[in-house]
Amino acid sequence: MIEVVKIYIAHIRSTDRQIQTVRQHLIETKEICEKIGNKIHMKHVAGLAGLLHDMGKFTTGFKNYIMQAVNDPENAPIRGSIDHSTAGGRLLFEKYYNNHSVNKIMVEIIGNGILSHHGYLQDYLNSNLELKFLNRIKDKELEDYNEAKINFFLEVMSEKEIENYVNIALNEMNQFLNKIKEPNYSTTIMLLTKYIFSALIDADRTSTRCFEDNISYNEQFTHHSFEKDYEKLLCEIDALNNNSVNITPINKLRQKMSDECDQVASKASDVFTLSIPTGGGKTLSSLRYALKHAVKYNKKRIIYIVPYTTIIEQNAEVVRNLLRNTTTLVEHHSNVFYENNNNSEDEIDEEVMTIENKLLLARDNWDAPVIFSTMVQFLNIFYSSGTRNIRRLHNLSESVIIFDEVQKVPVKCIALFNATVNFLNNYCDSSIVLCTATQPALKDVEHNLMIGKDTEMISRIDDVNEAFKRVEICDIATGNQLSTVELADFIEKQTCEVTSQLVILNTKSVVKKLYHVLKERLEDTKVYHLSTSMCASHRRDILKNVHKELESNQPVICLSTQLIEAGVDISFQQVVRSLTGLDSIAQAAGRCNRHGECKLGRVYLIDHKEENLSRLPEISIGKDITKKMLIDLSKDSNVFKGNILSRNAMEYFFREYYSELSFEIDYNIPSLNVKMTDLLLTNNNKSKWYMEFTNKFKTGYPLFSHGSFQTAAKNFNAIDSVTTSVIVPFKEGREIIADINGEKRIEDISILFKKAQHYSVNLHANEFNLLRSVGAVMDYFEGKLFALAEGFYSEEVGLDMLGESNLSDQII
Repeated sequence: MIEVVKIYIAHIRSTDRQIQTVRQHLIETKEICEKIGNKIHMKHVAGLAGLLHDMGKFTTGFKNYIMQAVNDPENAPIRGSIDHSTAGGRLLFEKYYNNHSVNKIMVEIIGNGILSHHGYLQDYLNSNLELKFLNRIKDKELEDYNEAKINFFLEVMSEKEIENYVNIALNEMNQFLNKIKEPNYSTTIMLLTKYIFSALIDADRTSTRCFEDNISYNEQFTHHSFEKDYEKLLCEIDALNNNSVNITPINKLRQKMSDECDQVASKASDVFTLSIPTGGGKTLSSLRYALKHAVKYNKKRIIYIVPYTTIIEQNAEVVRNLLRNTTTLVEHHSNVFYENNNNSEDEIDEEVMTIENKLLLARDNWDAPVIFSTMVQFLNIFYSSGTRNIRRLHNLSESVIIFDEVQKVPVKCIALFNATVNFLNNYCDSSIVLCTATQPALKDVEHNLMIGKDTEMISRIDDVNEAFKRVEICDIATGNQLSTVELADFIEKQTCEVTSQLVILNTKSVVKKLYHVLKERLEDTKVYHLSTSMCASHRRDILKNVHKELESNQPVICLSTQLIEAGVDISFQQVVRSLTGLDSIAQAAGRCNRHGECKLGRVYLIDHKEENLSRLPEISIGKDITKKMLIDLSKDSNVFKGNILSRNAMEYFFREYYSELSFEIDYNIPSLNVKMTDLLLTNNNKSKWYMEFTNKFKTGYPLFSHGSFQTAAKNFNAIDSVTTSVIVPFKEGREIIADINGEKRIEDISILFKKAQHYSVNLHANEFNLLRSVGAVMDYFEGKLFALAEGFYSEEVGLDMLGESNLSDQII
């Protein structure tokens, strides 16, 4: 008699109905997890998560569920009606959870990842003092648990083999825990949990995607060597230095600072500051450091984190040109498609390959050698809900991470940012560079950045700042406010004295209004508009046109929001800046006389009476502090060493600024009357909910960790204004919109997303809802991706809100 072998199914390929068995999927996922975990010496800890995550699929009930869903989709069982995510965690808890702290911590970390791999990490303790993680992993009824356990031991690993594997993992965990220094114990364990979860999510999605696209998962792991890139950069630097046109005092100083960065690259990985003045060549110098350090210390990728999406394209273009390479660099502007981060347990039911599942499986895990992204996206990786963001986390290890304009970290996220940077440097073998001309006081807050005394990359920084002085600040704001018409009068008058002017205002609405006023008045001067109402490709085109006008010395005025203040190598004879924080004024000044074209350029500070900053509190507070400093300077010319942009003035500004916003630094959550740091970073004896639990229940707290992952993620937004990304009909954007409805492989969708980022704008809720109500927003991919209809996008100012320019009085 022939024995019939029972096959347990993990996935069924949508194109040819081929089967990926549970055994195949678990072994593949384990092997990928091991590669990822090995980067932080946690190979078997991560491997355990992969090995056990889908153990619950080893049942007849799940096999019947997936077969019915595929063969009879009209009568498919209720999504998530079979719980396959708890069994693997239950096995680990049942056999290895005991009073030893190492066992407790490891089971909690891995168990939480397994339970949560179709949604987001569970709360160990929530606001109702419930132990949802413990209740599920220990007490939830699992009808087919014994069947799944028996089949796992038969098909994947025997009980003896799994015990040996777990013992190796426990040893890894013990060694890791021994490296943690107080008072950062809970913080480090929280971030380690997220790292292991990231490993599991990416490994699971990679195995599933490769099976669906019928490719080998081994092809996904390649290592880029940075040696040739470093050699190319040195050749470019030599060419620049040997060009007689470039031999100027400022360029000599830029070269000296670049050489110093090259020397620092030989040092071990650390957290460094790079305080090069605006216009001092930060991009080239930091890239030189990154490439040499990556070669010497075998780093896998170089990641640039910038404050705004608007800066990405300019900085990325500079690096592409320097390296003469277009294939190794990825720009990640934002998530183009809408992810429903509702924290449900079945965020993705990947067994049945729906459009949504293809979107979530698309390769978007930051596995490129050079990556440019934003501070918002960086923070989302660690703290936002859903699986799409956290999937990228592990690829921040073994990297050189450069934070450009680090002073732009959202104030409420400072403690979270500091914790993340400390973890990446101390445990993930990443080297960090904090780039800015105006270094914020990140080490002087409660949850501080761990940075040494001798980590500034540039020597004699005060002398450098003095040598780079190219502007004088003209205060016409103190005691005087200007309307849009009055500002237009001032700008028009200045056209008689200078040929190029940059005007930077705080809100999109006043920029747009001023643009229309000047456009009507000035026939012989080109007037350009820049704001985040325009997609990246559109902004790039505008900046190219502005550059052409500047190079040919033609009359030109550029009106912009703060997006032009960083990452844009451009120089105007004169800058007009609406009052704001001192750091932004310094950045604006960096766009004036940038290359020393004249002895001193002028930066006029004005107070625009029509700007509404009620929804921009950080700008408003920064403006008030700067205004007070200008008044002090007008009364005493020696204060701040007589220079509003001195390092002394900047230190004063940040002290005052953080003092004003001290309650926000730890990310206050008013609806819960708790701080985000309390949910994630503090040790048990300082946690509000932990103390309430122990006071209410006298039996003691039964877990090691108290982190409220899901509650924190549900309440996290890096910026207060939540937006939706919409593809716009600008140039190639039209082709992308036309192309997105076709049936595609997952890899094709990934390529499409990368292109779409350059042709997308982010809409605030009121903008999105209004446009949708008049049929201006089209839905694709079952409502997961949006595009703007023709007629609602202007070649001059971008998004056209039917003349309702006051609908959004904010910048992004």
